Amino acid sequence: MLRLAPALLARLARPWVPVLRRGAAAGGEEERFVFPEYEPELREAAIAAAAAVPRRESGRERRERRERRERPPVAAVGRPDPSVPPSGVSCSGCGAELQCRDGTAPGFVPAEKYRSLSEGPAGLRGAVCQRCWLLAHHGRALRLRLPPEQHREVVSAALRRPPRHGRGPLLLYILDLLELPDPVLPQLQGLLGPDVPAAGLLVVGNKVDLLPADSPGHLGRLRQQLAAACAQAGLRGTPLVDVRLVSAKTGFGLEGLISRLQRSWKCAGDVYLLGATNSGKSTLFNSLLLSDYCKSRAPDVVDRATVSPWPGTTLNLLKFPIINPTCDRIFRRQERLKEEAAKTEDQLSSEEKKYLNQLKKQGYLVGRVGRTFQQQKSSPVVDFDPDMLSYSIDEDPRHSPKKNEEREEFTYNEVKDARWCFDTPGIVKENCVLNLLTEKEVKLVLPTNAIIPRTFILKPGMVLFLAALGRVDYLQGEKPAWFSVVASNLLPVHISTLSNADALYEKYGGQEFLKVPMGGEERMKEFPPLVPQDITLKGIGATEAVADIKLSSAGWVAVTAHAEEKLLLRAYTPKGTALVVREPPLLPYISTIRGARIPGTAAYRTKKPPSQVENLKTTGRR
Repeated sequence: MLRLAPALLARLARPWVPVLRRGAAAGGEEERFVFPEYEPELREAAIAAAAAVPRRESGRERRERRERRERPPVAAVGRPDPSVPPSGVSCSGCGAELQCRDGTAPGFVPAEKYRSLSEGPAGLRGAVCQRCWLLAHHGRALRLRLPPEQHREVVSAALRRPPRHGRGPLLLYILDLLELPDPVLPQLQGLLGPDVPAAGLLVVGNKVDLLPADSPGHLGRLRQQLAAACAQAGLRGTPLVDVRLVSAKTGFGLEGLISRLQRSWKCAGDVYLLGATNSGKSTLFNSLLLSDYCKSRAPDVVDRATVSPWPGTTLNLLKFPIINPTCDRIFRRQERLKEEAAKTEDQLSSEEKKYLNQLKKQGYLVGRVGRTFQQQKSSPVVDFDPDMLSYSIDEDPRHSPKKNEEREEFTYNEVKDARWCFDTPGIVKENCVLNLLTEKEVKLVLPTNAIIPRTFILKPGMVLFLAALGRVDYLQGEKPAWFSVVASNLLPVHISTLSNADALYEKYGGQEFLKVPMGGEERMKEFPPLVPQDITLKGIGATEAVADIKLSSAGWVAVTAHAEEKLLLRAYTPKGTALVVREPPLLPYISTIRGARIPGTAAYRTKKPPSQVENLKTTGRR
């Protein structure tokens, strides 16, 4: 009998979690991940071992079981006081005006906390609302009465302001590459006023770190597809400055983006970060705040934006002052970049290595973002306090009361002619499956780590389920075809026959087997039913996908078929959500990133390609 370690048994209890085979990674080869629901030998051994050795439920398992009973977003905690007028001070995390009048409105701070902060030396400056606190520290979303139209109105009002410094703003549009074609980009023209045109548009394709390299030169192909999406959006009157690929999370491409902004835009006017919800605007805002793009003192004065997977985190404008890229500063910056690019990973400090290794586990593409213009802080002055020395050996020292530390502020001269970089509220995507999900379900659906593609070979009459959020039926075709799933690694994929598919969905919808949605029969009663759409495709070849079937924001299935092979498919998504057939596919050679076929199943073993760091000198080792 095959013996399995308890840790592996725990992983096998959750079949959609990949198990890393250590031997492959240790040899310097590509890491191979195994999804145990397609490993019959491992699965049967785990079941037999669990049945033979009864054990008590651990505390962690009890907590996980309790968490499966999904709770709704939490309500405000603390008492409001309607008699207190709004503060006029913005929350440093989301930009909403701080207030204690209404616990269901943006910017709420409990009345007792509001008063204590107001009486302090810094007042409410730098404080965060209760919603941002819960998001940042507990990962919980606070229920708010905030219609999606309000986000759009805030963005539109900001863009329609009269031009400052005699020039319109530069629009830095952040686009989630996984969401191509972006549903909000065509609406950008409507947000701009006819009398106040933007000076330029720079489109940034974010989250490139999540996508594996399916072939050499895949970044160039992604950039071309991004540029084509901009052309199809029909933007008029706003010149397209450039198209860039970045990862706001891992830092890939950010130094190049900053250099491009400083060369083309310099300090000519304000910059607005725009985009749909969950595109990564606030993460990019925080990364630019800690880079050469802002004034050297800005990180000590400006608070970080609240970052959360919950849609619509930013509620108003946040900003930091842009540094003036003089010739001297550009020269010093280029010297720093050359010096850092000449380093190898072995020359980094232990802390830098640890941080880079952490990022490599989270994304395929990693970059290092540094700072050239960093103000040196003076050493703290030690105050002589004789009371601290007047105690005997039997007494504890009496600490004098701490002096209230004053918060750093910009001087008038620092910001009187400043150009600002603004983070704006995300535009809510219509017909998006995320709008139907709870906060915990959103965390499972939105990928935060490098996506491991899962490939299956299906015959006509077989069905592929992506959780309970979508399904693809292979109805007609002469030969088997390959279906590659590109979605969050936490979402399960299950294969069924066409005759059993409906019964499988009815039985396991809302259950652990299909994972999302979660909450059992009660949850599924309120969840929209899956509606079908017929799709006809013609294959290109056994190694190149013909199209992506995009199941709203849950992910997509790349279909690869033999040349000239005609396929009739039927895809399902929840009612009210968008199903898109993307041609050409985003990663046409994704089916080649796979291991050997798993005997007795439709699945191939999975592989995770190695990560790369863009601005380090390679040592010739893998």
